[in-house]
Amino acid sequence: MLSLQNGVGSTRAAPYGGGLVDRADETAAAAVKSVVYSVKQEPASSLGIVPQKGHDTHEVDEDMHLALAHQMYKSGNYKQALDHSNAVYEQSPLRTDNLLLLGATYYQLHDYDMCIAKNEEALRIEPRFAECYGNMANAWKEKGDLDVAIRYYMVAIELRPNFADAWSNLASAYMRKGRFNEAAQCCRQALQLNPHLVDAHSNLGNLMKAQGLVQEAYSCYLEALRIQPTFAIAWSNLAGLFMDSGDLNRALQYYKEAVKLKPTFPDAYLNLGNIYKALGMPQEAIVCYQRAVQTRPNNPIALGNLASTYYERGQLDMAILHYKQAIACDQRFLEAYNNLGNALKDVGRVDEAIQCYNQCLTLQPTHPQALTNLGNIYMEWNMIAAAASYYKATLAVTTGLSAPFNNLAVIYKQQGNYGEAISCYNEVLRIDPLAADGLVNRGNTYKEIGRVSEAIQDYIRAINIRPNMAEAHANLASAYKDSGHVEAAVKSYKQALLLRPDFPEATCNLLHTLQCVCSWEDRGKMFTEVEGIIRRQINMSVLPSVQPFHAIAYPIDPMLALDISRKYAAHCSLVASRFALPPFNHPAPIPIKRNGGNERLKVGYVSSDFGNHPLSHLMGSVFGMHHRENVEVFCYALSQNDGTEWRQRIQSEAEHFIDVSAMSSDVIAKMINEDGIQILINLNGYTKIPSCWRNETASM
Repeated sequence: MLSLQNGVGSTRAAPYGGGLVDRADETAAAAVKSVVYSVKQEPASSLGIVPQKGHDTHEVDEDMHLALAHQMYKSGNYKQALDHSNAVYEQSPLRTDNLLLLGATYYQLHDYDMCIAKNEEALRIEPRFAECYGNMANAWKEKGDLDVAIRYYMVAIELRPNFADAWSNLASAYMRKGRFNEAAQCCRQALQLNPHLVDAHSNLGNLMKAQGLVQEAYSCYLEALRIQPTFAIAWSNLAGLFMDSGDLNRALQYYKEAVKLKPTFPDAYLNLGNIYKALGMPQEAIVCYQRAVQTRPNNPIALGNLASTYYERGQLDMAILHYKQAIACDQRFLEAYNNLGNALKDVGRVDEAIQCYNQCLTLQPTHPQALTNLGNIYMEWNMIAAAASYYKATLAVTTGLSAPFNNLAVIYKQQGNYGEAISCYNEVLRIDPLAADGLVNRGNTYKEIGRVSEAIQDYIRAINIRPNMAEAHANLASAYKDSGHVEAAVKSYKQALLLRPDFPEATCNLLHTLQCVCSWEDRGKMFTEVEGIIRRQINMSVLPSVQPFHAIAYPIDPMLALDISRKYAAHCSLVASRFALPPFNHPAPIPIKRNGGNERLKVGYVSSDFGNHPLSHLMGSVFGMHHRENVEVFCYALSQNDGTEWRQRIQSEAEHFIDVSAMSSDVIAKMINEDGIQILINLNGYTKIPSCWRNETASM
């Protein structure tokens, strides 16, 4: 409460509250939440005017200015109120009722230091002026010093034990400190002194809400509105209840009522903007955030939410501008630093983005989003060890974010550590069981290690959650194709392309599947389309959607097929560099037995298809047909035992058969090198590209 005259009228400032918007990029999820922390009422009664003491022109002019100051204050025209009140001050600087009004006016203009100064002037003249202590307490509360505010409220109450508004505002200060029991006592004391004190009813409602007593909070807000139907803050707090319960349309209605009753209510505009944003109405949200900033220019949360909305609309320059303004208002605004980093990264200003993330971590070393976003940058720079360290640092401070688990899974997959990758995707789904992306990613991992039936289950679950997810349909098609269900594969590829016509992978894979079943309809047209896709991808330095193994069988330009192989070779080199393994020492050339030597040539075969697969059907007997007197054969199986006769045959006929499906790629590479393999043969070609093949593990 702001007291304007001893024992007479009063006015109260708008509540402080707001939402913090955290944008996660690919690393994290966004959160928009607004909380009203304290409530102070609008004018509850008419303001008394100091009676004229005579007919002196000077006194008439002074009283006229004071009356106009009160009138302007009541109408919300605080700048004109200040002009009239200053005119009185120039004539009578010792007039305490005017000093009280000056302090209240400065408060409404958010000049809390001047508010305190004018009230201190009044107290030097009248030391027991309780309303001055109450108003100074309000100013200190807005400046963030709750302990000083509480001390001044208690002085005001000591001077005037029946000062109901001071009791109510003391309750709001206790609430901000988390001292709910004392806050409740103060609210009830205020209402005992004045049952019609609407801000006390509303504060009690906030207290009930903070304790999870939603129905009791609802009753308190309704009581405040029964007493004063035009009490905007109660409408706003009522809207907050419905916002928290997910009834956004009802919340929207009540926030609109709040700003209609009080057009200078920044927090209601802020929350109204949050509602519009949640309803997918970004332009309306922007208008509300702008109004919030107009009514409270140094409002970091409104500026942050405005920036976030611009970011989501792709207006990155506007987002960067407003994030910087938010930080200028609050240099400890962690989410603004993190989100500014995201925006700067997206426009290519990566060094500045890193500075923002580091500044966020300087203020809070355990900030999970900043840690994750730094990890993403190092991941893009192919600095895998550094990226993994940041993701693990994130998980050391929170296990509630799915992004670090997802990103670690990507690293583990690249390293061939599929078990750890699946464990990470399991954590993603623990956090969000309806994460369709997590299901698709886990399905892809299952598919890569030959667990196709589990992959199909994950893809189907993802489609049930998000029927319009084209990637899930395309990956399901690929799994169907690998398991021999070609008709189902064709159907799923076509569904993916129906959902996303410009889907290069689905287009190329559909063509390949149709070739497998000799479906020649529109063959020429489809090959022309695929060749165009490949050329565009190569020009854009994107890994082609057609694999080299397939390209050599297609009726396309042979030079284009060569370009495809080069792109895949470059991709292999990039992935191999992520392991940061030292160069391997290869065995020296040895004289083999045929030339009088006494050692055998060591040949290694690496494949994920030692099982029921065309490779085993065609080559099943090869591995046992080598002349063992001259050649020592090692078969390294990248896939688990499928229990078929094909696997059993190769396993029994090869001299050495090692199941490395549970090992990471760097461990496999070291094993092959330690086995002294001189000639290593990759039976996967470029179709799966085992990581051990990328590290020059053997001499040849």
